[in-house]
Amino acid sequence: MNEEEKVQAQEAETETAETETKDAGLSKADPVKRIIAFVIDAIISMLIGIIPLVGGIIGALYMLLRDALPIEALAYKSVGKKLLKLSVVNVEDPGTKIDYAASAKRNWMFSLGPIMLFFVFIPVLGWIIDILLGIALLILLIIEIVKIFSDEKGVRLGDKMAGTMVTER
Repeated sequence: MNEEEKVQAQEAETETAETETKDAGLSKADPVKRIIAFVIDAIISMLIGIIPLVGGIIGALYMLLRDALPIEALAYKSVGKKLLKLSVVNVEDPGTKIDYAASAKRNWMFSLGPIMLFFVFIPVLGWIIDILLGIALLILLIIEIVKIFSDEKGVRLGDKMAGTMVTER
């Protein structure tokens, strides 16, 4: 075995060990619990969205940053995930809390819903924008639901973008 083959074999062993370490202890959360947690969070966002002028922005921010809220009582979880005992974990380092950037990467598509409230008040053009956004969001939501049921680890598109997954703990 020459020097180059030894280096390649060592790199392959290191990569296998890293993959095993990354996946250790991470189990797929129940998809039904995830959907229920999402519905709870969506209802909270919609209720916030009723507040005149700023409600849509605050509701969108909640949906965007809900997995990194620095509220001690929630333990850096959304209200829905806290109630159903779910956690979003970083796949690379499961012990670290999710930061705002990872939460935004996971949830950007869901934060568009509350923003749609702004366009309702713009005749014709706003309604067209709302219809197009609504169709796009519905398609994304269907894809995300299919992914959490079909993926071996329950990783949806947002999770892949953020390097996260949802576990029960």
